[in-house]
Amino acid sequence: MKRLFKHIILLFIVLSSNAFCQSLRGVVVNLNNQPLETAYVYNLNSGSHAHTSETGLFVLSKTKVGDSIKIGLLGFSPKIIQLDSQSFESVFSVRLKEKMFLLDEMIIKEALNPLQSIVKLDLQTSPVNSSQEILRKVPGLIIGQHAGGGKAEQLFLRGFDVDHGTDVSISVDGMPVNMVSHAHGQGYSDLHFIIPETIQKIDFGKGTYYAEEGDFNTAAYVNFSTKDHIKNSKISFELGNFNTLRTLGMFNILEKANRQNAYIATEYIATDGPFESSQNFNRLNVFGKYSVLSKNNEKLSITASHFISRWDASGQIPQREVDNGNISRFGAIDDTEGGQTERSNLNVEFNKYITDDLQLKANAFYSNYKFELYSNFTFFLEDSINGDQIRQKENRHIFGANTLFLKNTYLGKTAVDIEAGIGFRHDINNNVELSRTVNRRSTLENIQLGNIYQTNIDAYVNVEFEFGKFTLSPALRLDYFKFLYEDQLQPTYEVLSETKTIASPKLNVFYNAKENLQLYIKSGIGFHSNDTRVIVSNTSKDILPKAYGVDIGNVWKPTDKLFVNTAFWYLFLEQEFVYVGDAGIVEPSGKTERLGVDMGLRYQVNDWLYIDTDATYTKARSLEAISQEDFIPLAPDFTIAGGLSVSDLNGFSGGLKYRYVDDRPANEDNSIIAKGYFITDFNMNYTFNDIAIGVTIENVFDTKWNETQFATKSRLQNEIEPIEEIHFTPGVPFFIKGNISYSF
Repeated sequence: MKRLFKHIILLFIVLSSNAFCQSLRGVVVNLNNQPLETAYVYNLNSGSHAHTSETGLFVLSKTKVGDSIKIGLLGFSPKIIQLDSQSFESVFSVRLKEKMFLLDEMIIKEALNPLQSIVKLDLQTSPVNSSQEILRKVPGLIIGQHAGGGKAEQLFLRGFDVDHGTDVSISVDGMPVNMVSHAHGQGYSDLHFIIPETIQKIDFGKGTYYAEEGDFNTAAYVNFSTKDHIKNSKISFELGNFNTLRTLGMFNILEKANRQNAYIATEYIATDGPFESSQNFNRLNVFGKYSVLSKNNEKLSITASHFISRWDASGQIPQREVDNGNISRFGAIDDTEGGQTERSNLNVEFNKYITDDLQLKANAFYSNYKFELYSNFTFFLEDSINGDQIRQKENRHIFGANTLFLKNTYLGKTAVDIEAGIGFRHDINNNVELSRTVNRRSTLENIQLGNIYQTNIDAYVNVEFEFGKFTLSPALRLDYFKFLYEDQLQPTYEVLSETKTIASPKLNVFYNAKENLQLYIKSGIGFHSNDTRVIVSNTSKDILPKAYGVDIGNVWKPTDKLFVNTAFWYLFLEQEFVYVGDAGIVEPSGKTERLGVDMGLRYQVNDWLYIDTDATYTKARSLEAISQEDFIPLAPDFTIAGGLSVSDLNGFSGGLKYRYVDDRPANEDNSIIAKGYFITDFNMNYTFNDIAIGVTIENVFDTKWNETQFATKSRLQNEIEPIEEIHFTPGVPFFIKGNISYSF
């Protein structure tokens, strides 16, 4: 494998020295001179093409005086320009006029990533105003909240109960969200530090096929990018049931500065929730970003943010206590659960063209993260006097950097794009704690207490060869891990350590059968790491279990107004892990396989009415269990989500959204069922001049549903024997909120 990696690097060097071809160097901007990313630039004479970078810059090869080029981007009016001699004398500038997003203007072969373009269209036609709604923009991704609104959401995707992120890699502006060796669970991903109105782009991919993605990229990856600039300053106020309040302020600081942008966004949220015991939830977010473009279109961005949150929770309640009338669906057995968390981030990004065909993208980041969570899953199962409440706590520092080189060249007449990157991440996690507590006040016993030091260094190369309608993309990724654990409960000082290196090859093939039909086969190996505390105690066993995947699918526009994407997929995992929260251990559950089909549909009825739907069917099974006892707990078999969106109809916009999850097994033999649900949400907004007013209704039909469910063995204080059954967090009932905003 190392020899293959060396050969790919050698190919990179050889191709870099290829003979110079005549090129057009240009930049694409909007009418406010802000750069436009992923615009398609096509030479109508030679057939050469390019996409603009984050700075709006492009380099179009095989171009000469007299050629005509077409420039287009979804949401902007396209242009066709004939080149003259002056076009090559300096950086060629093109300004595009913004217009309504229309699906019939999208051409699949022109899109850098057709599915990403579709999500961009979804964001435009149905904006979001919560971090939960951002995650729901990823087709097929279902989420659930089960701890008072402040805990990270539980994720479901492609037959995975992803917990809080074990099998989905998540990042924001190149900064990782997943927490390795977290106090609560491996891969814990808390996105609540994001202010949704600052999101510009959602990049995602399902499966194990992406060399730039490493740890936790088994089911999928999701990368969010924040806006470099905002059009207008804005303040908004939102008020709803359950004493719910949200305020937002976004302020353009350098409105008239040349080639510079800066803005600050602040968000405050508070709610008591629908529970009998108030959640007392509140969250404060502050976000700032500064970007500058040099005369050579080098881009520097600096982002800083801080988020703090606290909450109380009623926890997961046993079904038997609701059935016998002792508590309501919104009652509690232990209402002293809850927690607090905060995160501060600093991220610096740099982007430049070293030469016309070699681009550099880099970022460096630092995060300080604090977390404290109180839970009681089993009530009085372990301690019949004090109860089973636990505290999970940590204080973490994260340092990291990523460097990426993009090379565009030719091998004979074959266009070749090379992407090579290197990065590192180092976590210092102090006083990682699991303790038995009472009433969030008294500590009875430290079960775990220690310091974790974890380092991940990665390097990868991805090469794309374009053979006419075919694109062949082999890739290789290497990851090195160093795990250190200092157990502070031991009488003498000792640091346990372990190292591991893993190679992850990928191979993707794309075929542009027609202008609006792309077929593909994706394949690759991915992995997710295990918790450091488990790794050092198991001495090299199950450190980085591999995931082997393949997708066969298409993206297709059978008509101008209809977009369809379909994928048949298979995924095999060498090992899965089940987190036992009250014991502080991760249990291996053996080999598993999943196979299924994803299907998405987008239809633009007219200029203002838009229909979308995404469905996934999955069969998920354990391979090391006997038949009928091989179900994977909480793995969804069938999910579907979609709706209708109205965009700018005489000032009105809004939509009707639905999501459905079917009944699914809650334990291995399917004797306990997690009930499915169908939920409908509604929103409407009206904009006049600079003022917008709106209303949002969650759970329009007041459906009784369980947002999260687990098969849990518990014992109440008056019970002699424990009982295993469904424990659940109820979903929000009919919930209405109104909002008003002013832009200036």
